Amino acid sequence: MPKFERIVNVVPAYDKRDPDPKKNYGIHGAHLHFILKGDLGAVEFNIGTNWYLPHVAEELRLKDNHYGGRSCFEPTPYSIGYHSPKPTYEDQVMSAVECKYLNGKSCYFGDSVTYSDVPFQILISMGSEAMWCWMEKYYKERFEDKRD
Repeated sequence: MPKFERIVNVVPAYDKRDPDPKKNYGIHGAHLHFILKGDLGAVEFNIGTNWYLPHVAEELRLKDNHYGGRSCFEPTPYSIGYHSPKPTYEDQVMSAVECKYLNGKSCYFGDSVTYSDVPFQILISMGSEAMWCWMEKYYKERFEDKRD
């Protein structure tokens, strides 16, 4: 049975608006990263929480922001992907020379936005342990089933 390291990282919300368009980086809510590391690589599930800084949240509430019937304050699954020390398909381009999830090794990255709804629904309906179990299966599909 492979050993895994579970990592949860929260990137904080920000307000980097500026009147100068060259310095305007907008606003963003806190962002959750769930990373499952193993000997063959890592898989990563990302959620945009839409948890904004208090003054930004108040501003957005006053504007009654909705996107396609959804509130701008609902969490949104962003992606499910992998970090691999070797290409996973022919002609794959290296994504990073030093990947923090591969202990500084070169990284080949791939992800899916549409498939990210699967671990998101598992997290919501069955909790974190069920989501981590699903991520282990995803890891095995990406790495163990594709060994040379």
